[in-house]
Amino acid sequence: MTRPALRLILLGFFLISASSAPVKKTQDVNIYSFYINSTVTSRYATTIITSRVANRLNESQEIFFEVKIPKNAFISKFRMTIDGKSYDGVVKEKADAQQQYSQAVSQGQSAGLIKSVGRTLEEFKTSVNVAALSKVTFELTYEELLTRRLGKYELLINAQPMQTVADFKIDVHIHEKPGISFLEVTGGLSTNDLANAIKTTRADSDAWVTFYPTREQQTKCKDCDKNGLKGDLLISYDVERQNPNGEMKVSNGYFVHNFAPLDLQSIPKNVVFIIDRSGSMHGKKIKQTRLALLKILSDLSEDDHFGLITFDSQVDLWKRELLKATKANLDDAKSFVKKITDRGSTDINAAVLEGVNMFKRQPQAGSASILILLTDGDPTSGETNTERIMSNVRKAIGSKFPLYCLGFGYDVNFDFLTKMSLENNGVARRIYEDSDADLQLQGFYDEVAVPLLTDIQLNYIGVSNLTQNNFALYFNGSEIVVSGQITDNNVESISTEVIAISKGSKVTYQNTVTTKDVIDVPSEHEDFVERLWAYLTVKQLLDKHVLLEGPEKEAVKNEALKLSLKYQFVTSLTSMVVTKPQEGDVEVADKPKEGKESHRPPVSRYPSFTPRTGYGPPGPSDYDYDLLYASRPRVRGSRPSVRGSRLRVPGRSGYYAFDTPNRAPTHVTRTLVAPTQSAVLAVRNNRFLLPADGQTKPLCFDVPIPHKLKLLQDSALGFSMNGKSRGSKTGFQQIIIHYKTNHHLTINTSSINYNDGQNNVQYLWGQEPSQHEQEGIILILRDNEMDVTIGSIRVVIVLHKKRKDVFLWPAVWQQPKNVTLSGILGKDKISYEEIQGSTLKIMDNDVKASWDEMTDYRFPSAPVVRCWLVPFQAVMNGEISDFTVTQM
Repeated sequence: MTRPALRLILLGFFLISASSAPVKKTQDVNIYSFYINSTVTSRYATTIITSRVANRLNESQEIFFEVKIPKNAFISKFRMTIDGKSYDGVVKEKADAQQQYSQAVSQGQSAGLIKSVGRTLEEFKTSVNVAALSKVTFELTYEELLTRRLGKYELLINAQPMQTVADFKIDVHIHEKPGISFLEVTGGLSTNDLANAIKTTRADSDAWVTFYPTREQQTKCKDCDKNGLKGDLLISYDVERQNPNGEMKVSNGYFVHNFAPLDLQSIPKNVVFIIDRSGSMHGKKIKQTRLALLKILSDLSEDDHFGLITFDSQVDLWKRELLKATKANLDDAKSFVKKITDRGSTDINAAVLEGVNMFKRQPQAGSASILILLTDGDPTSGETNTERIMSNVRKAIGSKFPLYCLGFGYDVNFDFLTKMSLENNGVARRIYEDSDADLQLQGFYDEVAVPLLTDIQLNYIGVSNLTQNNFALYFNGSEIVVSGQITDNNVESISTEVIAISKGSKVTYQNTVTTKDVIDVPSEHEDFVERLWAYLTVKQLLDKHVLLEGPEKEAVKNEALKLSLKYQFVTSLTSMVVTKPQEGDVEVADKPKEGKESHRPPVSRYPSFTPRTGYGPPGPSDYDYDLLYASRPRVRGSRPSVRGSRLRVPGRSGYYAFDTPNRAPTHVTRTLVAPTQSAVLAVRNNRFLLPADGQTKPLCFDVPIPHKLKLLQDSALGFSMNGKSRGSKTGFQQIIIHYKTNHHLTINTSSINYNDGQNNVQYLWGQEPSQHEQEGIILILRDNEMDVTIGSIRVVIVLHKKRKDVFLWPAVWQQPKNVTLSGILGKDKISYEEIQGSTLKIMDNDVKASWDEMTDYRFPSAPVVRCWLVPFQAVMNGEISDFTVTQM
């Protein structure tokens, strides 16, 4: 007998991979629900991945769950739920986890090492035996601090299911108090029909990105096929930066300071490129290096000075001194670069010391000096002892300027480069051998191309346990982040002072912030500042641990371990232990360094996996993610595991309903006037939000209640959705959807009833998630949501419970292209222009608007958003009576 198994790999990737089993066997395991929910608050992202899987066989089988997460992220929670019972992973010190693992192996259990190396992702894997016709839910949580590079933060989501998923849902909510300056969603999943499944909404300090593709859509993106999604979404954004002192947030006794001043003159730089031309750089490597250098030279500013060094066993200089980046000098340098060829061995020591000497021979006052080393191998000529090389370089540089080390490929001694760069205020970056290696090199240079400040010192009064607060350089498009604890809980304010050197002068930024500010975040994320502090502290302690020796090294290790255990972070010092339901089987998840094998002896290894091209320049050193597990030997005659299929992931249109005080409708003339707070408060309104095309500020309008409203109608499709409001209360008490002549869906606050003209199906709110498909209709019931897809229309009805008040809200997630729908929710977007003050130009009319605030009940979390409140008639081209119905 054979035993099918399903492998699920998420964030960055979620995947199911097929192997020798017949394709039809993948239907024996059904991923009936898959969610990624990511909340980004002040750049700190918490992502929860939930996968629900059903075993369709009449016998038990093993279900595999495999997760790829960003390398900079820490896993902080893992849970399996089977038959209502949960099995949680527990983070322990590596030694304790090793002991538990070894005991499992000694009891006759088999052990396996699973490992994958990629650019931006690392892997977590586990499995569990699921009984016949039963279900399992996997839930993984990980946390990361998004890094600003080249003026933006990026959140990558990559999906490749190799099968369609009925309930596939990705939600991203970004909350940035200063405001979001831009938001962009790109990638392969934003093409073709899938573009209509991506919805972005911005409202002042918040942005939402949702991706809810139907099963049909999951086969229609640029690279999709019958096996489902294949591509990625890249969510990029930045924040408003009106305060040059930076942004301070205080919560629960912790603070975080984001510092990224604008409007600074760039500091001229001195940059020396030290290029490995040894024999191992032969072929594509040396060609791509030449291409990147030619482009980088073209980007140098005329105020910059530069030098070029090539080395193998011999060190050669283009010029002995630094030269100004004039056109003549650049042309001569480009001719030199074009002649670089590979030969000989590798004398890293002599090459780097020569680069340092170039700066010493020709010091440039009022400038920033940068050394960039590119090599693809170990030192094999001259001084080859890495400890002595690091000592020589450290003494020569003397903390005067940073050294950035770029390791080309996997043969390089990356630990050596990482330590040498950290010792000299730089970072190490791996350049992957791929068709875009020249772009990776150029991308790294772009990040350090424009220095704005040097010698930055950030000082704070009344705080302790600070993360790093002094920095050699601040580059354009980057950001400095400092966090710490407030020592006195009774203190009412924190004073900050930033001292740095700008172009030709010393600059000081001073600010005082209150500790009583309330940060508007969901309750489940209210401790994000504390967790951000812990995350950043652990990251920096692990970097220090690389550099130190003796008692200091042990003390730093103990502190990093203490915090990792307290906050349940899986780091290089801890492991996650998962005890499975099968007779106490044990699995241990580790986070070793990239390219390193685990100290646990591998018994078996899954087939290798080649990850996709990733993104990314200067950051911390790269890591892999290992999962080691011990499981019972298979019973003779049982079915061996086989691969199922593959899915990768690394990230709502229309209108929103709100509850607001009544605004009396205003008579419309050529100049329309928005309702104001002073209007009559006799009744209440439902408020709807209308996204504005090309604008960051949405429009909104009020509809008085009670009414029976025509919410959405597509006459050609035979679709209509009507809603009955609740007298003097917020929301709807009933929403009914009609399709053709025989399909009717009635949604109340207690139940949902579907009738197809012959049969009747009833659901209850709060029951187990379920789905129903029939004649082009897809119904998906979640905890507090009814998701309805009919043709190319997709709506969701959200059940809200406010204390004892229960009500419904409708939201349109997807509308057909190039089709005009009618109803309150019929408009997709509208254009407007801000003329002066609070006057808007909408459809050639001058409209008086007011900047208002409301609760967005389209989302279960009900966030508060802001919008331009305008009269109903200004956007709907009609009176409210045109949008009411007599029969539901």
